[in-house]
Amino acid sequence: MTLTQHSQHARQDLEADARRAAYEARLRTLSEASVTQHFDAFADIAWDAPENEVRPDDPRWVLPAIDTLGGHEWYQALPHDRQVEVGRYRQANVAKVGLQFEQILVAGLMNYAFTRPNGSPEFRYATHEATEECHHTQMFQELVNRTGADVTGGTWGFRVLAPFLPLFARWLPVAFFVGVLAGEEPIDHVQKSMLRSGDDLHPLLSRVMQIHVAEEARHIGFAHEFITHKAPQLGFVQRFWLSLAFPVIMRVLCDQILVPSRRAQREMGIPRHVVRDLWWRRPESRKLLRDLFADVRMLAEEAGLTNRLSRVLWRLLKIDGRRSRYRSEPASAAH
Repeated sequence: MTLTQHSQHARQDLEADARRAAYEARLRTLSEASVTQHFDAFADIAWDAPENEVRPDDPRWVLPAIDTLGGHEWYQALPHDRQVEVGRYRQANVAKVGLQFEQILVAGLMNYAFTRPNGSPEFRYATHEATEECHHTQMFQELVNRTGADVTGGTWGFRVLAPFLPLFARWLPVAFFVGVLAGEEPIDHVQKSMLRSGDDLHPLLSRVMQIHVAEEARHIGFAHEFITHKAPQLGFVQRFWLSLAFPVIMRVLCDQILVPSRRAQREMGIPRHVVRDLWWRRPESRKLLRDLFADVRMLAEEAGLTNRLSRVLWRLLKIDGRRSRYRSEPASAAH
């Protein structure tokens, strides 16, 4: 090895050490934030307060226009009592899907933590996040219970595959955390939009969303850091296949999170032509679909997980578009 080559290798090693140190410092910051700012599903929500009573006829269950279903002519033409009934069922079903996704995430985090060596900041952060996600599953389930809606959440296929998905966290961790973002980003985007809308939501629903959005900021931040740090370390073949899987995972899990299952569609009485229109034929819903993934398009670029073929897939799946300039950039700021 020549002196020049030795110098290049030494510089590369120093740069790798610096990147690893910066990554681990960011994980320690996230872990410390989990200690100083966290929520308890039952200590931080006044479930039994009179103002939080869940009544079947409460008009605050009417879906706001910002909701994909709430803004559709079919829903707006329903009698008021049916709008309340359908709205309450939809919010309960979204919460149920959310808690099912969080259960998969907790199991995956534990699978990944099991592989971490002593002294790993990833172990500490993963267990912090698992603790917070457990509280999320509790508050989502309690919300479902209080609504009285007997919802099943995700599709039959999603529920059958759920026990096996956490195994990817041990063997294909980068792909697993891509899947984590595919679930977290759509929920986070929708909940932020609803909270920002100023609509008169049921106070229990608002409080659950406020807590979820506050803590998901850390969880999404970790997934971004993890993928950005780990993806460039993969071999060329792994990176190539992951670049193709990335948009597919995003679209498939987005549909699981946001599109009601066939059973939910039947129980809400949504006609098939309305379902096809809402998810994702209408110009408004197409825009929403693109906006959901602005942050992850930025991430894919930064992590080196884009190429000509992957960009074709993003476009075919109708989730291409302008990437965010910074994480959580509001869609309105992009124009």
